[in-house]
Amino acid sequence: MDRLLAMKVFASVVEAGSFSRAAEQLHISNTAASRHVAELEQHLGVRLLQRSTRRLSLTDAGANYYGRCRHILTDVEDAEATAGSAEGQVRGSLPHSFGLQYVAPLIPEFCRRYPQLHLELNFSDGLTDLVEEGVDLALRIALDINTTLVARKLTEICIVCCASPAYLARAGEPTAPEELARHACLTYAYAERGDTWRFQKDGGEYAVSVKGEFRANNGEMIRLAGLAGQGIMLQPTFLVGDDLRAGRLVQVLPTYQVANRAAYAVFLPAARRSARVRAIVDFLLEAFGQGDPPWDRGLFQAGQKA
Repeated sequence: MDRLLAMKVFASVVEAGSFSRAAEQLHISNTAASRHVAELEQHLGVRLLQRSTRRLSLTDAGANYYGRCRHILTDVEDAEATAGSAEGQVRGSLPHSFGLQYVAPLIPEFCRRYPQLHLELNFSDGLTDLVEEGVDLALRIALDINTTLVARKLTEICIVCCASPAYLARAGEPTAPEELARHACLTYAYAERGDTWRFQKDGGEYAVSVKGEFRANNGEMIRLAGLAGQGIMLQPTFLVGDDLRAGRLVQVLPTYQVANRAAYAVFLPAARRSARVRAIVDFLLEAFGQGDPPWDRGLFQAGQKA
């Protein structure tokens, strides 16, 4: 038995949640994956996994062994990555609007610096499963990252409540969050808190359930609807900053704050020392991690930014 290979198969089964997914990721058959784990259990003299028709679960011995196993495998992967170089293919997943507006213009420079790296980029606002989709690195915009993935914060993302002057002239301007319940609100299908909008002021939190006749899974589409006077929206300043500066949009409830998000680069723990992943994370940190992001410059007065 190749013990290191068996450990790798076992860890992959645990992380993928099934033998079939692990086998696909490792490019082996289901039978081979099952055999490696069975041989490992026989060698150790304990059962590592409880198997049923619906799911797999770790035994107490399996959970303990997985922790040790992952530590060993990470050390091996780190050693290999350190000895390697930033070459090969990197598959990345980017949120659609932010990716196109602020990451895409940087790609030519990245490719110039790392001509031996080949990028494959997918643009989607949905939550990418890195394991299932074979993605090396994803950029996520979120309040925080509650995940077993490694997350590196790249930059802060400010959120503002805003609408067009035409809509506010027609429907009136709300002066408190609870008044939003009577307005047409433009909602985002992937919002972390659903259609509940939360505001803070003077240490208090105000939550209001909003509704409207327009909903989309893309922030740019919501922005266009807002510019057309269809309602009030919560939008990141990287999308609406220029519109606010030009007066095409007006901030609503300016004395209330909306919790900021952040842009994170996330990747699997096994890729922590990957030279390929490290190259793109460091490049993104260099681009976004210095001072205020470019889309916020000149937008907020001193002390106004949440």
